Amino acid sequence: MPLLSDHTLQRIKNAADTIYHAKQAVVLSGAGISTPSGIADFRSAKSGLWQRYDPFEVASLNSFRYNPEKFFNWMRPLAADIFHATPNAAHVAIADLEKNGFIKQVITQNIDGLHQKAGSMDVIEVHGSLETLSCIHCFQVYPGEGYIDDYIENGVIPRCPECQGVLKPDVILFGEQLPSKAWLKANQISKQCDLMIVVGSSLEVLPVAGLPMRAIENGAHLIIINNSQTYMDVRADVVFAEDVITILPEISRQLLDH
Repeated sequence: MPLLSDHTLQRIKNAADTIYHAKQAVVLSGAGISTPSGIADFRSAKSGLWQRYDPFEVASLNSFRYNPEKFFNWMRPLAADIFHATPNAAHVAIADLEKNGFIKQVITQNIDGLHQKAGSMDVIEVHGSLETLSCIHCFQVYPGEGYIDDYIENGVIPRCPECQGVLKPDVILFGEQLPSKAWLKANQISKQCDLMIVVGSSLEVLPVAGLPMRAIENGAHLIIINNSQTYMDVRADVVFAEDVITILPEISRQLLDH
C-alpha cells in the first residue's frame, strides 16, 4: 500500500466513523472501481473508450437495430476483458463491509458482475448486465452462458434459436431506457439511505448521476472516492480524489478492526 499522508489518514478515519454510525449505508459504483481489474472506463481523458469511439455509432439502440454487427465488433474486446476480469481489493472491501452489516446495498453502473464475484449479495445493476440476452424480434430472453463464450472466443453473433433474430445483450445502450425494476429500486434506496458512498464514478451520466443529490436532499451523508472531481464534491462530507483500491481497503480495515 502506498504511504498515505496524515491528511488522508484523517479523512479515512472520518469516513470510517461516518460509515460506522450509519444505519442504511449504500454504495453507488461506476467504471472507476473496475479499471484496476483491467476493464477500460468510458470517459477518462486519455484512456476512456469514448475518446476512441463515437458512442452513438457503436453503442446506441438505434445503431444496434440497423447495424448490430458494428456493435458486436466493438463490444468483443470489452466483453473479453469483462469475461476474464477478477474482483480487485475495492470490490472485496465493499463485499466485506456488506457481509459485516456496514453496507446494505450496492447500486452499480457497471455491467461486469465483479461486485457479485467479490461476494456482494444485494447488487442493483442500473445499466444491465451480460448475464442475459434478449431477441430483438420475438423478445425471448436467454441466459448469456454459452452465447457469450462463443461470441468472445469465435466472434459468433448470438442468434435466437426460435426465430434466428439477433440476441441483444441486456446492457443499456444510448437511447434506451434503464431497466424499470432496478431503476425504481435504486431511486427508493437513494431516498431512504442515511449515507451514500460514491466509488469510482464521475457522476456525469444521467439519470444515475442524480442519485447522490436525491440522497442528500433526504438528509443522507455523502462520501466520494473517485480519481477525478465530481459535481457533488462540494456537498460531500468526505472526498478522496485518490485510487479506490488504496482508500476502500483501508476504510474497511478500520471498520472491521473497530
